[in-house]
Amino acid sequence: MTDSINRLAHKFSKLPGVGAKTAMRYAYAVINMSQSDVDEFCAALRDVKANVKYCSKCGNFTETDVCEICQKRQADVICVVTYPKDVVAMEKAHAFRGVYHVLHGTISPLEGRGADDIRVKELLARLDGVKEVILATNPDVEGEATAMYIAKLLKPLGVKVTRIAQGISMGSDIEYADEVTLSRALSARVEL
Repeated sequence: MTDSINRLAHKFSKLPGVGAKTAMRYAYAVINMSQSDVDEFCAALRDVKANVKYCSKCGNFTETDVCEICQKRQADVICVVTYPKDVVAMEKAHAFRGVYHVLHGTISPLEGRGADDIRVKELLARLDGVKEVILATNPDVEGEATAMYIAKLLKPLGVKVTRIAQGISMGSDIEYADEVTLSRALSARVEL
């Protein structure tokens, strides 16, 4: 194996979810690309690094000062998510018509992250005219702690605070669901 291939594979392996074997496959794929494809690939990397930034309102990825969602939608309902990738997931559902607020992390004392390390202050500054804040953090320990912290901050301010429902995924079998998921699914049930 050449040093160049190993160096490229090592760079690919630093990407999230890319193990050593996948990184090596990516390196081999680059070797088999035409020079123009490699140039376009490099240009796309430089372009995204140079042009993509955080929306000054919500913290989502954008190439302008204010993202398209914040520019076009009513801001009276804010959905709070952890990362920009969560905005993408929510948008795929085509079920939410409000705006987002991206925290860029969760409260995690074990990792030394507190409320001042995520975008909670920026959320508080956006509450003028807001009727509801939907907390859509992950249903793990850090996501729950973050949601509870934000809810405690917002409730005294007279803003309706809701949490996305949690339960059994569509297409899954009840017998494989854990006890916490089943308990939440039962408590969040709706009338038909």
